[in-house]
Amino acid sequence: MLIHLDIRDLAVVASLNLSFKSGLSVLTGETGAGKSILLTALGLALGDRADSAFIRPGAQKAEINLTFDLSDSPQARVWLEQQELADGEECLVRRVIGVDGRSRAFVNGSPVTLQSLQELGQGLVEIHGQHAHVQLTKSTEQRSILDASAGNGELLSQTDAIYRRWRHLTDELNQLTAHASDRVARLDLLQFQVEELEQQDIGALNYADLVEAHTRQANVDRILEVGQAELNSLYEDEANSVSARLAHAVHALSDLSRLAPEFGETVSLLEEAQLQVKEASLQLRRELERQEADPNALAVLEQRLADVHRLARKHQIRPEELPEHFNGLQGELTSLQGGAESTETLRLELEQIREDYRRLAAQLSNRRQFAAKQLEAKISEIIRELGMPQGQFRISVQTDADKEPAAFGQDAVEFLVSANPGIPPRPLARVASGGELSRISLAIQVAATEGKSVPTLIFDEVDSGIGGGIAEVVGQKLRLLGGDRQIFCVTHLPQVSVQGHHHMLVEKKTRSEETQSQVREIDGAERTAEIARMLGGVVMTEQTLAHAEEMLAMAAGGRSGPV
Repeated sequence: MLIHLDIRDLAVVASLNLSFKSGLSVLTGETGAGKSILLTALGLALGDRADSAFIRPGAQKAEINLTFDLSDSPQARVWLEQQELADGEECLVRRVIGVDGRSRAFVNGSPVTLQSLQELGQGLVEIHGQHAHVQLTKSTEQRSILDASAGNGELLSQTDAIYRRWRHLTDELNQLTAHASDRVARLDLLQFQVEELEQQDIGALNYADLVEAHTRQANVDRILEVGQAELNSLYEDEANSVSARLAHAVHALSDLSRLAPEFGETVSLLEEAQLQVKEASLQLRRELERQEADPNALAVLEQRLADVHRLARKHQIRPEELPEHFNGLQGELTSLQGGAESTETLRLELEQIREDYRRLAAQLSNRRQFAAKQLEAKISEIIRELGMPQGQFRISVQTDADKEPAAFGQDAVEFLVSANPGIPPRPLARVASGGELSRISLAIQVAATEGKSVPTLIFDEVDSGIGGGIAEVVGQKLRLLGGDRQIFCVTHLPQVSVQGHHHMLVEKKTRSEETQSQVREIDGAERTAEIARMLGGVVMTEQTLAHAEEMLAMAAGGRSGPV
């Protein structure tokens, strides 16, 4: 449960530090005092969207800190352990909103995302807003309430998972069958293209080597002519070759070096050059001996190049890209050839998936039917206690096993109500009286929360449109809920307020032309005065105060009294 709240510079609150206990805590105050500030702070701290408008004017940031006792929060405790955020028996939540609109969130000192805050919050706090009756008229919300009452969470997760698998396989099969005729035409084209490329051995093509071989064979005569001429110039012309001239120079300078030793180094360099020229000449001769003009080989290379260029133009790619293109066509052909087998495999898998889905959907239907009987009995009882003695509440669960699968099963859930005898139950959305709808909505919320494990429930003016003795019953119901958990109720009714185990007063004060809301717990004379204000309005008489004291005394003793 929530044990501590600390707010800094949020909306009209400069600073607020509150501690809370279990039981029913009521929040009251004048209209416009800011009674919903607690809800705003809790919502932001547990993942609601935020912007700079939430920051108090003149401040640089707003900050909210919450402390929860986890002893009664098994769902939150498991989530914290799974996320490796657990830290003892308490959970600290912090949200900071900057003037730039950005915010940061922390759980037990570690930064987390807003989605993480929302997931954690589901196991800590549940908020019932003042417009909950509008939400309750929607079929999705009605189904959600029934599933929560039936404990269908795990079964719904399994149904959703198998539905997603069914949807994926169905889309895949539809794509295969929708393009069946196109697949045959594409298959024929691919087979022809692959066979044509295989005939030309494109898979083994190295275009760069082919071009090099063709260039050499086409120029072999010139290679031999130039090569032989240079070989003669370097070595084989005994009189005028480079080798002969180097030998002459070495001989002459060797004689000179005996007269002038400094020429010795030059002689060494020339002797080395002699060896290099001889080696180069021998290498050149070997290469020339390997060159051979072969008209037939040239013709083969030219035909190969022509075929490669023709195929490249046909497939609108560069010649060097042909092998990769060939591999791609082969892969697509293999895939399409297995298409018929894939289609049949998909059909068989879909049949099994559909059968599994029907089994889970049937389980959901059975659990919903059983839970509906129990929940409608509870809600009918509460409706009658809330001033509709002939009220009847029914939950219709209609199953259509032939309809297309959905993530939530195959049931249509609808809440039906009859406020008067002789009138058959009608959909909740068609209840004419606003007061009746408010009472029915409250009955649903109270009944639906009895079996939930969330330790902290917040009701924000859910008693709107209710008064008199009915309001007292509402207060008693909320007090009973607070017997084993923590309940917060923002209310404007004294009959509800007196039922609180704790009473928080919200006041708006103006200092130095700055308006701020403050919240503090009241008791004794202050609480009596607040109840009297709610009873008597502007003028507070002794009779009003006495009435307030009587109401508080009777509520504390568990008795009903005049209102």
